[in-house]
Amino acid sequence: MSAEYATFGLAPAMRAGGVLANGDYQVHRDFLDFIVDGRPLLYQLSDLDAVSPLASDVPPAIFTAQVRGLLLEADAPLEGGRYVIYGCPECADLACGAVTAAIERDGDDYVWRDFAWQTAAQVDLELNGYHGIGPFRFPGAEYREALGSLLDTAETAESVEQGAARRRVLLIGARVAVLAKLAAALRTIGIGADITREATDVPADELRGYGAVAFGRTTGEEERAAVRRSFEHAGVEVAYVDGLAPIVPLLVAQIEHALDRSPLERRRLTRLVAADGEAGIEVTSTCRVHLTAYRQDRLSRTQAQEVFDGILEPGRHRIALDAKAVKGESFIVARTSGTVLVEPMAR
Repeated sequence: MSAEYATFGLAPAMRAGGVLANGDYQVHRDFLDFIVDGRPLLYQLSDLDAVSPLASDVPPAIFTAQVRGLLLEADAPLEGGRYVIYGCPECADLACGAVTAAIERDGDDYVWRDFAWQTAAQVDLELNGYHGIGPFRFPGAEYREALGSLLDTAETAESVEQGAARRRVLLIGARVAVLAKLAAALRTIGIGADITREATDVPADELRGYGAVAFGRTTGEEERAAVRRSFEHAGVEVAYVDGLAPIVPLLVAQIEHALDRSPLERRRLTRLVAADGEAGIEVTSTCRVHLTAYRQDRLSRTQAQEVFDGILEPGRHRIALDAKAVKGESFIVARTSGTVLVEPMAR
């Protein structure tokens, strides 16, 4: 099978973690995605919840080994010269399933071919192959430049450190009980969290460890301004989150959205509007979308209801919502495998 030339690159990507409506947890993962002809390769695999082997929380030695494997400087881990391209974001176990491909040299070029879904040492290409994807021929110089830059020990360590920093959040507010539950939920999905009332005396080196700051609804404007000044004086850019309601899964989703630094054009879910009992959704590639409605009842108990779960084609969609789920002050969380958006229901 002939392979057409394609461009190759790498770009930061995120598998959004979260507290789901049924109480389950989904781990947050930062990773480098493969960009083929200017588009994330992951998006060509339809609805797939997976991460590449180039994840920020992988130990540097393993990270380096993964890169050398993709450069064919190490033996293939699977039969037939096959390498894992995307794996399970929770455990990375092949038994959970992984996208694999054969990688080979052809002159100075690198060829990725025979993409397949694999759960064991051997793969049935006829049954489990991705027949509409690839093969891709990448120019050697471009391919080696993109991956080779990751092999420098200092750069690899810095990449891992930056990924860890992105997963640390400063929580500011007066409702300590809510913040404690929020911090516990964030830590469960792999995001570090610290609680404080103000940040005026925090050393600049500590402030650089945070990727986002979340304010509770009771935090006054003067307190918020003081926190912002502290980060500005330290020369630290962070995302600021204004908590919509004391609902832990909702706040987790807001923080996940704030931690997403990927370019808008490389996200699967790019738009969410919630008004008049409907949700407006825009997706850039075929994917599964979950919509969950959150609200508090008269006794301040959290009520959560999944209002949509389905595969959407690229484009804009209008989805009618259950009127009982969005009565009163309610909020909609839209989630794909890599993107989370949150909007209050407008009346």
